[in-house]
Amino acid sequence: GESGRRPRFRKKGKGDMPWEDPNVDKWHIEPVTTENPLPPPLEESSFAVLFPQYREKYIRESWPLVSKTLKQYGISAELNLLEGSMTVKTTRKTFDPYIIIKARDMIKLLSRSFSVEKAARILEDDMYCDIIKIKNLVRNRERFVKRRQRLIGPNGTTLKAIELVTECYVMVQGNTVSAMGSIKGLKHVRKLVEDCMKNVHPIYNIKTLMIKKELMKDENLKGENWSRFLPSFKKKNVKRRKPKKITKKKEYTPFPPEQQLRKVDKELETGEYFLTQREKQRKRKAERAAENAEKIAKRKKERQAEFVPPTLEHTSSASNSGSTAKDVKELAKKLKKKQTSGKLKKKKSGDVNDYLA
Repeated sequence: GESGRRPRFRKKGKGDMPWEDPNVDKWHIEPVTTENPLPPPLEESSFAVLFPQYREKYIRESWPLVSKTLKQYGISAELNLLEGSMTVKTTRKTFDPYIIIKARDMIKLLSRSFSVEKAARILEDDMYCDIIKIKNLVRNRERFVKRRQRLIGPNGTTLKAIELVTECYVMVQGNTVSAMGSIKGLKHVRKLVEDCMKNVHPIYNIKTLMIKKELMKDENLKGENWSRFLPSFKKKNVKRRKPKKITKKKEYTPFPPEQQLRKVDKELETGEYFLTQREKQRKRKAERAAENAEKIAKRKKERQAEFVPPTLEHTSSASNSGSTAKDVKELAKKLKKKQTSGKLKKKKSGDVNDYLA
């Protein structure tokens, strides 16, 4: 009963427990190998991946090497050329239960233009992969192609720089970007790719990552904030050209437009439907005659307008002549006043004897 139970608390006098030993690394995970295996899976797990037609030749040639590498981990691999698929399955010899996920990632990378040598590295414990879908990030096809090419760069220089900075294998293929490396590196690759598709040049992110890499080497700056060392790039809003013709959008209505009248309906409204063929012809002739008469009258008016004397110019000249006559009269009055004032001054400036007498 009670004597068979384990003691809840350790008694005094006994030594330290194994987890209290400072020399033991508590976070160390022992690698699963053939020497240190885990029990085999009870049920079979399998994954199948389709590959494009242009990869068929390479996969067919390199399949013996793929099956050989997977056999070391107790995984069986099948190639179906009719369906264009690769399948991986667990066996009774599988000693690592997680290796089936790694094998699935390996055939995924093979279908996305990775070589067998590079794809086999995913079977290592510290290697992971990420497949970034870039198709839906840009709507316009031309922009998408330009930005994808920007990610590769001239002669693949930008892609090589991304690989060196992030320490990951990167492959741009079609509508996806495949990356393989450490978890930290894969995060940087994803950010780089998504920013590039959002019209941010990858060189900006490469520059910041290079500076961070240098700062990591300095032990004094490990605990400090690095924002003062990192470059801050300002956004430049380029003004777009305004379109010459601005089309206003019609207001949205859930109801369909009104049905237009047919020719027969219009004739029924006007009463033409009930007329005979001759009467219809007479009516058309009368309408044409009326239209022609209107046009002739319009032309006559236009011709006669050339011979009509301009009225506005005469009135303006008459008003101008009246105003000039008034100005002349005013000038004459002013001159007379000056003359009279001059005579008075002369009289005032006479001899002194006139005033004495």
